[in-house]
Amino acid sequence: MAIDNVIFRVHALQRMFERGISVERIIKVVESGETIEDYSSEMPEPSRLILGYRGKRPIHVVVSEDPISKGLTVITAYAPEPDKWRKDYRNRK
Repeated sequence: MAIDNVIFRVHALQRMFERGISVERIIKVVESGETIEDYSSEMPEPSRLILGYRGKRPIHVVVSEDPISKGLTVITAYAPEPDKWRKDYRNRK
Protein backbone atom coordinates (compact mmCIF):
# COMPACT_ATOMS: atom_id res chain seq x y z
CA MET A 1 0.00 0.00 0.00
CA ALA A 2 1.53 3.30 -1.06
CA ILE A 3 0.75 6.16 1.27
CA ASP A 4 0.09 9.62 -0.17
CA ASN A 5 -1.88 11.42 2.55
CA VAL A 6 -0.97 10.64 6.19
CA ILE A 7 -2.05 12.53 9.29
CA PHE A 8 -0.60 11.77 12.71
CA ARG A 9 -2.79 12.50 15.71
CA VAL A 10 -1.04 14.33 18.53
CA HIS A 11 -1.52 11.25 20.72
CA ALA A 12 0.27 9.10 18.13
CA LEU A 13 3.21 11.50 17.89
CA GLN A 14 3.52 11.67 21.68
CA ARG A 15 3.52 7.87 21.99
CA MET A 16 5.94 7.47 19.09
CA PHE A 17 8.36 9.92 20.73
CA GLU A 18 8.04 8.19 24.13
CA ARG A 19 8.60 4.78 22.53
CA GLY A 20 11.37 5.72 20.13
CA ILE A 21 9.38 4.94 16.98
CA SER A 22 10.07 7.15 13.97
CA VAL A 23 7.63 8.48 11.38
CA GLU A 24 9.61 6.56 8.76
CA ARG A 25 9.15 3.31 10.69
CA ILE A 26 5.39 3.89 10.98
CA ILE A 27 5.15 4.49 7.22
CA LYS A 28 7.05 1.23 6.57
CA VAL A 29 4.79 -0.71 8.93
CA VAL A 30 1.66 0.66 7.26
CA GLU A 31 3.01 0.00 3.76
CA SER A 32 4.24 -3.54 4.36
CA GLY A 33 2.75 -4.72 7.66
CA GLU A 34 -0.04 -7.20 8.26
CA THR A 35 -3.53 -6.19 9.35
CA ILE A 36 -4.25 -8.33 12.41
CA GLU A 37 -7.48 -6.75 13.71
CA ASP A 38 -10.27 -4.86 11.96
CA TYR A 39 -12.09 -2.19 13.98
CA SER A 40 -14.29 -0.91 11.16
CA SER A 41 -17.52 -1.73 12.96
CA GLU A 42 -16.35 0.00 16.16
CA MET A 43 -15.27 3.39 14.81
CA PRO A 44 -16.73 6.08 12.54
CA GLU A 45 -14.11 5.43 9.82
CA PRO A 46 -12.66 2.07 8.74
CA SER A 47 -9.85 1.32 11.20
CA ARG A 48 -7.38 -1.48 11.76
CA LEU A 49 -4.41 -2.71 13.78
CA ILE A 50 -1.28 -3.41 11.76
CA LEU A 51 1.69 -5.53 12.85
CA GLY A 52 5.16 -4.71 11.56
CA TYR A 53 8.73 -5.05 12.78
CA ARG A 54 11.75 -2.89 13.45
CA GLY A 55 14.42 -5.53 13.19
CA LYS A 56 13.09 -8.24 15.51
CA ARG A 57 11.06 -5.75 17.57
CA PRO A 58 7.30 -5.95 16.86
CA ILE A 59 5.33 -2.74 16.43
CA HIS A 60 1.57 -2.28 16.39
CA VAL A 61 0.06 0.69 14.57
CA VAL A 62 -3.63 1.64 14.72
CA VAL A 63 -4.84 3.58 11.69
CA SER A 64 -8.14 4.86 10.34
CA GLU A 65 -8.85 5.47 6.68
CA ASP A 66 -11.11 8.11 5.17
CA PRO A 67 -12.93 6.31 2.35
CA ILE A 68 -13.57 9.57 0.48
CA SER A 69 -10.14 11.23 0.55
CA LYS A 70 -8.25 7.93 0.90
CA GLY A 71 -6.29 9.69 3.65
CA LEU A 72 -4.82 7.71 6.50
CA THR A 73 -4.75 8.81 10.15
CA VAL A 74 -2.27 7.21 12.55
CA ILE A 75 -4.07 6.93 15.87
CA THR A 76 -1.34 5.29 17.96
CA ALA A 77 1.74 3.10 17.76
CA TYR A 78 3.34 0.86 20.37
CA ALA A 79 5.47 -2.19 21.03
CA PRO A 80 3.00 -4.91 22.08
CA GLU A 81 3.44 -6.21 25.62
CA PRO A 82 4.42 -9.92 25.68
CA ASP A 83 2.08 -10.62 28.62
CA LYS A 84 -0.92 -9.42 26.57
CA TRP A 85 -0.06 -10.99 23.21
CA ARG A 86 0.85 -14.48 22.04
CA LYS A 87 4.40 -15.03 20.77
CA ASP A 88 3.37 -14.19 17.19
CA TYR A 89 2.05 -10.75 18.32
CA ARG A 90 -0.96 -11.33 16.05
CA ASN A 91 -3.31 -12.74 18.68
CA ARG A 92 -4.23 -11.52 22.14
CA LYS A 93 -3.87 -13.86 25.11
